Amino acid sequence: MKPYEVYITYLAMKKHFTTASYSYHKYNGKVRASENAFLKRRDRYFFERISRKLSDDEIKMYFVSSFVASDTPSSVWVGEIIQSGERHYKDMTKRLQSLSYNFSQEASDLFDEYNLGEVFDCTKGHPPALKKFLADEMSIETLTILDIIFGFSRKVSRKLNDPVWDTVDMKIKKYKPFISIDTDKYKAILRGLVNA
Repeated sequence: MKPYEVYITYLAMKKHFTTASYSYHKYNGKVRASENAFLKRRDRYFFERISRKLSDDEIKMYFVSSFVASDTPSSVWVGEIIQSGERHYKDMTKRLQSLSYNFSQEASDLFDEYNLGEVFDCTKGHPPALKKFLADEMSIETLTILDIIFGFSRKVSRKLNDPVWDTVDMKIKKYKPFISIDTDKYKAILRGLVNA
C-alpha cells in the first residue's frame, strides 16, 4: 500500500468501528479523503513508515487492533496509534495465533463458575460474560466467538439499556467480520465444557 492508501485504510477503519451504518467490508474500505489533504498532514510520516513496514493485510489488522483495544474507539486518534499501535498489534496477533487455546481456557473459567443459562442472563444487570470481559478475565475474541455461536448480543441489547454494553456490543459487531473461525470446532469445545 502507498502511504495515502494506508491513510484511507485508517479513516475507513475508524469509520467502521465508530459508525453503526458503515461497514469496512461492505464499502470495500472506501471513504472520501483527498490526497492533497493527506499531503498537508503533519503526521503523514507515520503512514509512510507503516506502508514500508507492513503488508496490506497486516496494515488492516494493525488498525483493527488499535480500535479493538480502545474502550472508546471514537476517541482513537493517530497520535495514540503511533504511541501504542505496535503493542496492540503484537498483543492481538498473539491472541489470534492461540485463539482456540485462549477460547478454551477463558470459556472453561466462565462455565466453571456459571451454567449456560446464567452466562448471558442480564435480568440483574450486566451478564456474567460481559463482567468477565470488563474485568479483563476474558478477551474480546472469546466474547465475539460466544456471540457468533449463541447470538447473545441481540437478546442482551433488547433487555439492557446501558452505555457500557452499547460500546461493547458495537465492538463485538464491528470486530466479528475480522475473525475467521471454524464454528463447528468452537461449538465442540463448548460442548465439552458445558457437558463436563
